[in-house]
Amino acid sequence: MSDTEKKQSQLKFMTETSTSRLVLKLGLPTTVSMLVTTIYNMADTYFVSSLGTSQSGAIGVVFGLMAIIQAIGFTFGHGAGSNIGRFLGKNSAHEAGRYASTSVFFGLVTGITLSVFGLCYHTPLMYLLKSTDTILPYALQYSFYILLAAPIMVLCCILNNILRYEGKATFAMIGLVSGGLLNILGDFVTIKILNLGVSGAGISTAVSQCISAVILLTPFLKGKTQSRINLRDVFSRKQNAREDSDHRAYKPMIFVLGSILAIGLPSLMRQGLGSLSTIILNAYANPFGDAAIAGMAIASKVVNFIFCVGLGIGQGFQPVAGFNYGARKFSRVKSAYRFTLILGTITLGIIGFTGCIFAEPIISRFISDPRAIAVGVPALRYQAAVIFIMPIQVTTNMLFQSTGKSVRATILSATRSGLFFIPTIIILSNLMGLTGIECSQAIADVLSSLLAIPFAVRFFGNMPGDE
Repeated sequence: MSDTEKKQSQLKFMTETSTSRLVLKLGLPTTVSMLVTTIYNMADTYFVSSLGTSQSGAIGVVFGLMAIIQAIGFTFGHGAGSNIGRFLGKNSAHEAGRYASTSVFFGLVTGITLSVFGLCYHTPLMYLLKSTDTILPYALQYSFYILLAAPIMVLCCILNNILRYEGKATFAMIGLVSGGLLNILGDFVTIKILNLGVSGAGISTAVSQCISAVILLTPFLKGKTQSRINLRDVFSRKQNAREDSDHRAYKPMIFVLGSILAIGLPSLMRQGLGSLSTIILNAYANPFGDAAIAGMAIASKVVNFIFCVGLGIGQGFQPVAGFNYGARKFSRVKSAYRFTLILGTITLGIIGFTGCIFAEPIISRFISDPRAIAVGVPALRYQAAVIFIMPIQVTTNMLFQSTGKSVRATILSATRSGLFFIPTIIILSNLMGLTGIECSQAIADVLSSLLAIPFAVRFFGNMPGDE
């Protein structure tokens, strides 16, 4: 089959297959990828927790750093992927390749910059992330390897998102699942057998990310994707339309980069504020000791695991929305949105209910300190009880990002971990002490989801008919 026939076949698949089937087909491997990624993050927590409470606190502190790294990766990955999906919907593969190449190049440059800066100011960075003096030695050990691997972690995020937006979610799943399983095995070997302590968890994470990057690059190198990564396209001054049907004026590199950053801004806002919220959470938990930081960190990890199910389903919706919006098949965007919302609400409702019932045994599996358990259990129950409402916020946010509505997507991205969470934890921690800290995220989740409803209603109310 020629490249042109492959393009037409993929376009037909994305714009004519039942939207519910598409969301399931693309969302299932994405959900598996997200769950495995979260599992290996939780594996670090599980194995490190056997070393002590302060060591567990170090995982919570460095989680803020990993959120920054992921923010960079998702900014370039979602920014490029949204454009790629819409260009492929217009049958413009070369232009899609320019966005892929530009995101990879500048993502790596940004990741290297973060790595160098972080290693040069290592201790101040850990204090900025609200490490205590007792947690600091372990946070430095763990974060050293995370900073070394930062450029590769950014690359993995970018490649994963490009593959998803192309409708190649299975390739993305293979790369992430392989790295995740290796990371779990690596944690066991480095911590339990080699007795490398917290450093072992960092080494295992860094190595597994490198392997994931190689696997995720393979489809691009073997020509299995429509968007090709060629760094010469980043700075090229010539248009190469080749087999594209979109022959509009050539866009300079600064325009391509600007479009990636503008559409990726919601991801930067979401992940960046996620990192900021972790810092603030650690700061307000700090007066209650290392056990409070460890308990909240473990509860957050478990909730993120549950949340990844909804996020995976939503990310299966993104390429469907991008392709069909680019092809101007708007009714399919609406039907895919409706199906994703219903499926996510039911699924997260069932899992969240289970999390509420079994909160204590779940938290106890990760740490034995009764003080940390006493903090983690109510925090998990509060968030698990309301997580069923989160698909409204997540699906609406991804709708706007996939269709290029970056301003609205950015506003919604800023709510959960920023505009609502930060004032909530400040107010409730002063009014209710530790209990206020434990329930702050749950309240922010409800408020951010309610805000998304009028945004979605207005968007679909103004949507034109199919062309």
